[in-house]
Amino acid sequence: MGTVTKDVGRAGLCLAAYLGLIAGCTSRPSSTIRWVGTWAAAPQAAMPGALETFQDQQLRLVVHTSLGGERIRIWLSNRFGTTPLRIGAARVALRTHDAGIVAGTERTVPFDGQPSVTIAPGKDRSSDAVDLAVPALADLAVTLFLPGRSEATTSHFLAQQTSYVSAPGTRADAPFAGAKTIESWPFLINVDVAAPGDTSAVVVFGDSTVDGDGTTADANRRWPDYLARRFAAAPVGGVRYSVLNLGLIGNRLLRASPGAGSKFGDALGAAGVDRFASDVLAQPGVGCAVLRIGVNDIGFPGAFAPGDAPVTADELIAGFRTVAAAAHANHLRVVATTLAPFGGTAIVDGYYTADKERVRQQVNTWMRSAPELDGVIDADAALRDPARPTRMAASLDSGDHLHPGDAGNEAVALAAPLAACGTASR
Repeated sequence: MGTVTKDVGRAGLCLAAYLGLIAGCTSRPSSTIRWVGTWAAAPQAAMPGALETFQDQQLRLVVHTSLGGERIRIWLSNRFGTTPLRIGAARVALRTHDAGIVAGTERTVPFDGQPSVTIAPGKDRSSDAVDLAVPALADLAVTLFLPGRSEATTSHFLAQQTSYVSAPGTRADAPFAGAKTIESWPFLINVDVAAPGDTSAVVVFGDSTVDGDGTTADANRRWPDYLARRFAAAPVGGVRYSVLNLGLIGNRLLRASPGAGSKFGDALGAAGVDRFASDVLAQPGVGCAVLRIGVNDIGFPGAFAPGDAPVTADELIAGFRTVAAAAHANHLRVVATTLAPFGGTAIVDGYYTADKERVRQQVNTWMRSAPELDGVIDADAALRDPARPTRMAASLDSGDHLHPGDAGNEAVALAAPLAACGTASR
């Protein structure tokens, strides 16, 4: 299969014939093979003053699969670049530990049959299919050679995963030797597997609580990771599910990154209602969207975005309805998590107030009985301190009173009704 150029402004329609029509039913088996995402990261612009640059170097990027398959392809992105991105060579292998790979598993990754590719500004590109048996819940090492000077204008900088970079002046064909580490994923946005038709992707869409802020690095303890392990252990209706993490630190449902003049620039992404098409609907094999977003909409005004007007519950609810309608129009289930408690957070003055708490409670009341949603994960109930319900329980808190720690992320995943994620849209 040749290289594909993704039109990031167009939402792809996703077939749902492989899914059951009601919760608990069994899908019909299918011999059809199609692409399904096994790993993903939301592309973002660089933080002002923090642009990573490379000069004739190899990157060895480590990612963790959720679904296995016999063939794979990768997606690279120059979505925020203003000049062409040159990839001189690409390879993929199963990883052992650190920058090591399993002997005999490394494969060259071609693009339209060629070892190199140039990606135009604003575009994403897929590789050709590569024969490599990839297990579920395994680490992959994706190695990219960047000839000349390359700027990571498109990256994902809260990876919570160590990757590796060779010394400047490395050749494309040189054995990989890591000279330094990075904690980002430059250019790499997707890994897909060729899977039977009775497989599907669950896309978890949201903010830094999805991205993994507050979790143990290099341990895959983001809550989508725990959710992936649950699906791997207990397929729903005979269907296997991948889980794709499209969290983005600082993201808001209704407003984009604060932009020029802010320390964040455009790095926190477009508003969720705007990026939902490119980051969720365009994912291959997607059947369900899980929304965990909205706390930053409440917290940012008067804090990280001092000039923004406060967000009302009605405005947030309208935003969720917009996203739910887009999901259903594309034959996706849509599940939302209630807004978790963030009382006591001191990440910036003004992020939490009593008025903001009232908005959170109003949105949660709507969510718990919203007819527009196909299911609800009650993150509020899973995380709150019974003695102080406006705060997260200490045992589940990362310490900043906003982001759950490892135990909190597991608690949210355990609260998820898998059948709600794994049945067809109405």
